[in-house]
Amino acid sequence: VQLQASGGGLVQAGESLRLSCVASVRTFSGYTMSWFRQAPGKEREFVAGIFRSGGSISYADSVKGRFTISKDNAKKTVYLQMNSLYSEDTAVYYCAVASRIILSSIRVPSSYEYWGRGTQVTVSS
Repeated sequence: VQLQASGGGLVQAGESLRLSCVASVRTFSGYTMSWFRQAPGKEREFVAGIFRSGGSISYADSVKGRFTISKDNAKKTVYLQMNSLYSEDTAVYYCAVASRIILSSIRVPSSYEYWGRGTQVTVSS
């Protein structure tokens, strides 16, 4: 499985970005797809995820109401629309895929088997 993330960049506070992650998997709908981020000197943290069965969606409290995760099964792509960006959102953003995960573990990085390389998001204040 390969994941290719894109869409990062440098924006000012209050602006928006949309990240995309294309997954080279056979049955895209059978995977849980999530976004994590890691800022310098900090641990990797969960941002948002779509669970494989039924598409339950989960967000970190810090992004709820500002970020929206979605996916296109035909394009095997998961998106992260990020609005009203803060400087605190500056990080490398990673997409991750899990084939065997329970919903309660969606926020746990070790639950995911595959990771993309990451895309840098920098928000200037």
